[in-house]
Amino acid sequence: MKHYLQAYRNELLGSVIPFWMERSPDSVHGGYFTCLDQKGQVYDTDKFVWLQARQVWMFSMLYANVEPNPAWLRMAKDGAAFLEKHGRDASGDFYFSLTQTGAPLVQPYNIFSDCFAAMAFSALYKVDPQLAYRQLSTDTFHRILSRRNNPKGTYSKTVPGTRNLKSFALPMILSNLTLEMEHLLDPGLVKDLVPGVIHEVMEVFLDAESGLVLENVLEDGSFSDCFEGRLTSPGHAIEAMWFMLDLSCRFDDEALRDRAIATGLKTLEYGWDTTYGGIYYFLDCKGHPPEKLEWNQKLWWVHLETLVFLAKAYQLSGDKACLHWFEKVHEYTWTHFRDPDYPEWFGYLDRYGRVQLSLKGGKWKGCFHVPRGLYQVWQTLEQLT
Repeated sequence: MKHYLQAYRNELLGSVIPFWMERSPDSVHGGYFTCLDQKGQVYDTDKFVWLQARQVWMFSMLYANVEPNPAWLRMAKDGAAFLEKHGRDASGDFYFSLTQTGAPLVQPYNIFSDCFAAMAFSALYKVDPQLAYRQLSTDTFHRILSRRNNPKGTYSKTVPGTRNLKSFALPMILSNLTLEMEHLLDPGLVKDLVPGVIHEVMEVFLDAESGLVLENVLEDGSFSDCFEGRLTSPGHAIEAMWFMLDLSCRFDDEALRDRAIATGLKTLEYGWDTTYGGIYYFLDCKGHPPEKLEWNQKLWWVHLETLVFLAKAYQLSGDKACLHWFEKVHEYTWTHFRDPDYPEWFGYLDRYGRVQLSLKGGKWKGCFHVPRGLYQVWQTLEQLT
């Protein structure tokens, strides 16, 4: 596995991180540009709060865990300053997007701006323990918890009382965010939260009949036989399984480990395109036509999160099926998403593996899934070897 380890490390530190260091900083107004074309040129100046926060987290994490590079810390602090100044509305919720100068564009309808802001300032506090970072992170985390039963609030489009669904995305992210913020949270809160998020992921959203993780269930946790209720996202499910593996290690839970590995492998088998290779974006758990028109696209983050899961699963279990799948997904991912001509990776392929958009960053893709995936695989393989 040593050749894989070196490939992931070299790609992260020699190509991807230098790309974002050079191309993304806004030296005039602060924060980062994320809308970057294939060569790294800025093609749109809007700033998306969750991508700003993810980049703060990334450079804080690298400074803490790889090397105390002063340039990485400056990068993180610059993004944090922009978010502190412009990121929140009067009630403390984080906007979805801002103009280049920081004027609010889109209201805080999406709680994931808050989730990644909490994660960002938590990581930054580790390397620069300013009280303001700690306070902002913990205040935001508690605000997330207070909104968890109605994340969109007044911005929800659904009519209450007809078909009240809850989404997998928030318990999924809380399973990772709670561990990321454990150093700032009261131990009693962590002890109370963790069993609940594990239960939500592994019992409520993991459908017993199909063995697949659903994107939406009814408020009481039961199955809803509708477009939204049948929807499954293999990438989301597999990403959640490596979060479960991290929790199984943190709390020494072998049963959780084994079930997470089995669920991740089943999801991968279900989600793999046996004709053209790669992992589907969305599927219907009953095999009906999916609601999402982009269901058969192949996306960068889905494949990188799967590689993280497979590396961790193999490292923890030694299961040869995990190694087989790792090699198969690695081959597809590196030959289709990695740009052989310019730094950083493509994000969007059609079903046949052809690049649909040559961008390296945009509204949804920033300095996160590629570098985090490369880092996680590198570190996991280092433990293995």
